[in-house]
Amino acid sequence: MVYPDGKLAVDNVSMTMYEGQIFALLGHNGAGKTTVIGMLTGLLHPTSGEGSVMGFDIFEDQELLRENLGVCPQHNVLFEYLTVREHLELYATFKGVPYDQIKKRVDTMIFELELDLIQNQLASTLSGGQKRKTSTGIALIGDSKVIMLDEPTSGMDTTTRCKFWQMLKNYKQGRIIILTTHYMDEADNLGDRVCIMAEGEV
Repeated sequence: MVYPDGKLAVDNVSMTMYEGQIFALLGHNGAGKTTVIGMLTGLLHPTSGEGSVMGFDIFEDQELLRENLGVCPQHNVLFEYLTVREHLELYATFKGVPYDQIKKRVDTMIFELELDLIQNQLASTLSGGQKRKTSTGIALIGDSKVIMLDEPTSGMDTTTRCKFWQMLKNYKQGRIIILTTHYMDEADNLGDRVCIMAEGEV
């Protein structure tokens, strides 16, 4: 697949995801990982081919697909004047979490991501790693069955990354997690299956 601007995407790739697994998409910067995530989430439109997530066609069923999808994009999409807690509350509402369950869900997510000490800080004051954890929390908060995490540990120190890995392993039950990374140790540690990409090809 070639976009109008000449960028290559994955061609002739079939990925069958299984519940309770983390699928790691490994490749260096520019390999095409984010492009794949963009196509699967509807942010980018492929020029050819086909794809589906949970039986929903990525071209025809975008609205239905997004109801079952949690996404952490490569670049943090945060509101600088909202706190960590306010972000999680906002996106829990967007994802249809019942009002009387929002506080419990947010409290749990803050605990699991170890955000308790910064939960009332504005997004503009967070470090890069803290922003990544907040963005991941946004992807996970709605209890979506398919989670796409695009380089979620970028900006995290080694200790934080290891703790984050364990949290994802605990969280994968009953879900499908697709994770992109350029860290070989991360793909090896987290991936139940690993796909290696280079220059838009597997």
